[in-house]
Amino acid sequence: MFQSQAIRRPITRSMFLAVAAAAVALVVLPASAAEGKKDIVDTAVAAGSFKTLATALQAAGLVETLKGKGPFTVFAPTDAAFAKLPAGTVENLLKPENKAKLASILTYHVVAGDVKAADVVKLTEAKTVQGQSVKIKVEGGKVMVDGANVVTTDIAASNGTIHVIDSVIMPK
Repeated sequence: MFQSQAIRRPITRSMFLAVAAAAVALVVLPASAAEGKKDIVDTAVAAGSFKTLATALQAAGLVETLKGKGPFTVFAPTDAAFAKLPAGTVENLLKPENKAKLASILTYHVVAGDVKAADVVKLTEAKTVQGQSVKIKVEGGKVMVDGANVVTTDIAASNGTIHVIDSVIMPK
């Protein structure tokens, strides 16, 4: 019968340091990502439910802006929120000739500064990067932004905060 014998080697200092470094990387890196080390765009893309928003940001030329220093607060509509728009609306807005209109709509979802949920509930409106203000309403423990329900709050990113909304909001 064949028997395997383990080869014993002394653990060298360099082997120990390599294992220790790998262990630290496994512990520290996921924690850093959870603490919002990705910017707003990368955080939204990683979530998986903002594909339409990511496509729209690209078409409007706003990706680099929202990857910038910030801070920004984004009221981010999900793919389901975009799906509520009348048929053909998204496809029409994504056309190059509608870039300015699309950028106006998207920047209407962005507020300068890092506004957490605890601050949002104290507001009745907030001025958007687009220039107009969104109306904020708190009723029965629910927060609404221009009629859209805020369904998830305080998603941290390296350059701001994302609050998920269930509808696309439109400037007046």
